[in-house]
Amino acid sequence: MKNFVLMFLLVSAFACDETKSTAEISEEESRYATVGSVERLTSEINTFIAEGAEIEVLASGFEWAEGPLWLADQKALIFTDVPTNKIWKWTEEDSLSLFLEPSGYLGTEATKKEPGANGLALDAAGNLILCQHGERRIARLNASLSSPTADFTALVSDYQGKKFNSPNDLVLNKSGQIFFTDPPYGLDDWDTKELDFQGVYRLDTDGSLHLLLDSLNRPNGIGLSPDQRTLYVAQSDAQKARYFAFELDEDGSVTDGKVLLDATAAVGESGPGLPDGLAVHSSGTIFASGPGGIWVISSAGAHLGTILTGQGTSNCTFDSEEKYLYMTADAFLMRIKIN
Repeated sequence: MKNFVLMFLLVSAFACDETKSTAEISEEESRYATVGSVERLTSEINTFIAEGAEIEVLASGFEWAEGPLWLADQKALIFTDVPTNKIWKWTEEDSLSLFLEPSGYLGTEATKKEPGANGLALDAAGNLILCQHGERRIARLNASLSSPTADFTALVSDYQGKKFNSPNDLVLNKSGQIFFTDPPYGLDDWDTKELDFQGVYRLDTDGSLHLLLDSLNRPNGIGLSPDQRTLYVAQSDAQKARYFAFELDEDGSVTDGKVLLDATAAVGESGPGLPDGLAVHSSGTIFASGPGGIWVISSAGAHLGTILTGQGTSNCTFDSEEKYLYMTADAFLMRIKIN
């Protein structure tokens, strides 16, 4: 088990003469340690990531970082560490601090492998909505984000009387409907798997639950197109590592679907990782975890390039102004500047 090392990796930098004040040191002279590179398969990726853009390491030492979510009013990023049952908070000013513990499992079984929350989202009222691996449910945090405590309300925990596997990732549309995936990754040997499929669901604001898909072996990351009429789902199956696009009607039901991009051939060849969490840029371009790091994918399914983190990369999100893409990559929190 990795020891948690709080890494404020801000490298100050270059020597300055006696007359130069701290305030005069430019941003370029004081920056975070950097890793990896950007693989540019087409010139279109330059629209989003400038030549010379670097992957900055903001913090490290986590067991498996996941679920990044930007809090605009706090200018902060929160993210989960699933095996340790915690949510962390990072800001430019204050670096890293513990945001919430426990995050996804409220029981006492110490052998649970992935007890914590995974995917995170905000509803229209600013409440934190969590995929709680350990409790096998979608829940809402009752406390405010400025003073969080482990007080939750379960929104849904079963389908037709059978417990979910372990809700993994979620996205909300403008109507407040919650779309989420339910692979089995959070189950332990002593857990009982009650459903014989891995589902993709929609939870409506009236509390009604709808099974949208039961055909995907390992549905994982999920997102919506800017017009909210296409649902993207990543499948974390090494034998069928694919990104899917499903058409939605006005009610949020799936009417058609296709494989948007098949990444199976790159598994094990392009670096660690599988299709996992994803974020959709306001342009419609998809930034999705995949072999080697974050794959940049056009809405038509073209692979534009990859942000090569050097780690198994779980998820990503943008800040509210899309100035940075924040990435959770195994033990690390990273970011890269976006045009």
